[in-house]
Amino acid sequence: MGAMSAPSSRSMASMRKMYGETLVELGRKNPDLVVLTADVSTSDFSFMFQEAFPDRFFNVGIAEQCLVDAAAGFAYAGKIPFVNTFAFLFATRALEMIRTHLCYGRANVKLMAAYSGLSDSFDGPTHHSINDLAIMRSLPNMTVVVPSDCASLSQLLPQIASWEGPVYCRLNRNEVPSIFTEGYRPEIGKAVWLREGPDVALIGTGLMLSFCLDAADKLAEEGIEATVVEIHTIKPLDVPGILSAAQATRAIVTAEEHSVLGGLGSAVAEVLGECCPVPMRRVGIQDSFTESGPYYDLLEKYGLSAEKIACAAREVVSRKA
Repeated sequence: MGAMSAPSSRSMASMRKMYGETLVELGRKNPDLVVLTADVSTSDFSFMFQEAFPDRFFNVGIAEQCLVDAAAGFAYAGKIPFVNTFAFLFATRALEMIRTHLCYGRANVKLMAAYSGLSDSFDGPTHHSINDLAIMRSLPNMTVVVPSDCASLSQLLPQIASWEGPVYCRLNRNEVPSIFTEGYRPEIGKAVWLREGPDVALIGTGLMLSFCLDAADKLAEEGIEATVVEIHTIKPLDVPGILSAAQATRAIVTAEEHSVLGGLGSAVAEVLGECCPVPMRRVGIQDSFTESGPYYDLLEKYGLSAEKIACAAREVVSRKA
């Protein structure tokens, strides 16, 4: 695959850098906030917290189970631990500890899942996290957050710090398109409507939200007016928001950097199936492993693009008619 640039005309910004900067700001405001890492601080930029507060930063080494258990201890001692490793390691190697030692006891631990989706692009199928949302949202007492851009992350991170109980937050390794302005004020558990149209609702999370907006522009040129909704909280899901979008448009497309099994699309389908059945398509990875390659090339290969979202929208609009 040849190198491909980010398929968006929007400006790009580093989510890792924003994470490090916001973490330091939170640390200045709250002396109970501590940061733990499994030897990935230079990868996710949590090293910025280490430089600012070395006595509140702990590297447990490449031992993800120990990382989670140490964080549980800090939480039960009254601290607010932000815990850092790659997304796939939370969802696989440390999963038993997350289930039993965090979720069962509602430990106030924040799991900051770096290199999510396909963004650990050159390390291939073992390091890509394409089923982590399905796993984490199935755990009782777990909150699951997926910021869409750097502004989203900076607004949601303080809420994650003050949210009671375990939180899993997905972070992208790469620069991502900038979507939101200073007026953006997300709330955990609440969908954000970016655009309104009567024909179809495009419901996106993470990086895919920018592709939903691009798809809406494409569709508008064809006379199809789309609503675009950000779901930054996979759990608790904004059920009234989903139903409102379905009732307003009678056609739904979801888009996520994740398998179509068990993530955002499945969560939305569960709601619609019980409360408001309408034509629906899920844009995501089609139940397959992925491979190594340039990040945006991988997204294109596995169907994570504005054009795929637009195609899915055309299908559900035609079914609605």
